[in-house]
Amino acid sequence: MARPGNKIIQAKLVLLGDMGTGKTSLALRFVKGQFYENQEPTIGAAFFTQVLSLTEATVKFDIWDTAGQERYHSLAPMYYRGAAAAVVVYDISNKDTFARAKKWVQELQRQGSPTIVTSLVANKCDLDSKREVENEVFAKLNISFCFLF
Repeated sequence: MARPGNKIIQAKLVLLGDMGTGKTSLALRFVKGQFYENQEPTIGAAFFTQVLSLTEATVKFDIWDTAGQERYHSLAPMYYRGAAAAVVVYDISNKDTFARAKKWVQELQRQGSPTIVTSLVANKCDLDSKREVENEVFAKLNISFCFLF
């Protein structure tokens, strides 16, 4: 709910990453506070909204949760075009998703808005015993792309 007198900011947010990395689970946790153990894969894209009231402003997020299957990759620019922020997600227990996450970030740098705020998210940290991507590797990528973590 917007606070009276607060500045209202409309922000398009896009979730990118391979299938099975947990993009939809992150969106559902943020929007509804829910988690589903066996979430079905997203087909095409899913759309969510969320309002976040801060001290100085109210942010209205339009969230695009993109499908991670390769066959939908060509649709991604349609979703990240005009986005204020992108969250690139990978699964710590699958090093291939980390390699693809780097490619997503590079694509955003080439084709996304020059002002887009990009965040790299290591997901499924509860699967630490199956970890294939070490924290140090994640940290190096964050530094090389100038992310904050």
